Amino acid sequence: MFGMGFTEIMVIAAIAILFLGPDKLPSAMVDIAKFFRTAKRTINSVKDSLEQEMNVSEIKQEALAYKRELLEASNEVKEATNLHEVNATLSNLGDDILKDIDDNHHHEAISHEVEQPAQPPKSQEITFAKKKKKEDNIDV
Repeated sequence: MFGMGFTEIMVIAAIAILFLGPDKLPSAMVDIAKFFRTAKRTINSVKDSLEQEMNVSEIKQEALAYKRELLEASNEVKEATNLHEVNATLSNLGDDILKDIDDNHHHEAISHEVEQPAQPPKSQEITFAKKKKKEDNIDV
């Protein structure tokens, strides 16, 4: 125990009997045993609390890592949904579309000026009168 051999323990016990005497020795031994028991409990309690603290620090680090990931993801979402940039992009896209439409109308107008005028379609007469059936005269 504590790196002491049997002979060293016997020497300490003999000295304790000489100083304390035979009537106080049993109560002193009980007090020493209680001291070692409480010291052992305290050491185990400190060990458990250190292990819990180490576990808590690991959990805290994991939580911080998740927090960083969430912040990065939210920043990406903000960048993707940045209304100013989307608005500018849509505005530029709208301007480009309008420019393309104007260019197409301009080219169509030029091509219509060059083409020969089309002949008007032939008019058809529309009436609501019944048509007479032609009867074939068959001689029998």
